[in-house]
Amino acid sequence: MASRGVNKVILMGNLGQDPEVRQMPNGNSVASITLATSESWKDKQTGEQKERTEWHKVILFGRLAEIAGQYLKKG
Repeated sequence: MASRGVNKVILMGNLGQDPEVRQMPNGNSVASITLATSESWKDKQTGEQKERTEWHKVILFGRLAEIAGQYLKKG
């Protein structure tokens, strides 16, 4: 049987909009955020500077969701 593990991801970027915080029926908080991350590089063939942005949808639960709703803003 395969063992279970934990993956850790660190995303640094800009929020596309303010967090959407809501309450579940059991009273727990849930927040949804959209985060844009960008990377830039120089094209080896043309020498042109390139950039790519990717959007990530992140769901936060419990106290972390409440903190996100209180402190995070678009930008």
